[in-house]
Amino acid sequence: MRYFKLETSGFKKDVNISSSCHKQNLIDPKWEKYIMFSKDFDDSAKVALARDMVIHEEFLSEEEEKSIFQEVEPYMKKLRYEFAHWDDAIHGYRETERDRWTPHNTAILDRVRRLAFPTEKQLHSQVHVLDLSEKGYIKPHVDSIRFCGNTIAGLSLLSDSVMRLNHEKEKMMYADFLLKRRSLYIMKDVARYDYNHEILGADISVFRGEKVPRGRRISVICRNRPESAD
Repeated sequence: MRYFKLETSGFKKDVNISSSCHKQNLIDPKWEKYIMFSKDFDDSAKVALARDMVIHEEFLSEEEEKSIFQEVEPYMKKLRYEFAHWDDAIHGYRETERDRWTPHNTAILDRVRRLAFPTEKQLHSQVHVLDLSEKGYIKPHVDSIRFCGNTIAGLSLLSDSVMRLNHEKEKMMYADFLLKRRSLYIMKDVARYDYNHEILGADISVFRGEKVPRGRRISVICRNRPESAD
């Protein structure tokens, strides 16, 4: 599964969204619950990233999370956690792809696709299932533009986590996103191409100064095809 391209970034200090953003009503205040910008963002960059990296909290019910987990777990538990990815982008993971699901879970994934890809016809039929161990993490990377289109949509199962997006050119510009258990993130366009992204390891899993405990995390990821794909 060649979705990843490794990049690098450091660990930097978090700051709050500036009060000027609130005064100008550029960013919905509810987004403060799940987004934290570094001080190097100007207002236009904040708006562009917040527009193209959206979190839908409680997208899944507890029953839906359980249903997906019960379908993937019998296969996943047969695999060993790996600590050497083909481009060194992931540590402590196991993964698979699925193109067949139970009718109930197919309906859940169709709901993801309708929201994330409302007009898209060129979708990958296979859904990527990525299982991170409690001590696992994903290093900064940009998903391969050869295999993936402009939008990535991921469900978070079993654990909260923190995803960091770091600008590819302006290295001091980064934002942390709180991915709550059972949430859906939709990353597209600016967020997809101009920023690398990572899942922070347990030792630095912090959001707004508060520790975010990391357990085992399963992400269920839908992608579209690049425009040049047949």
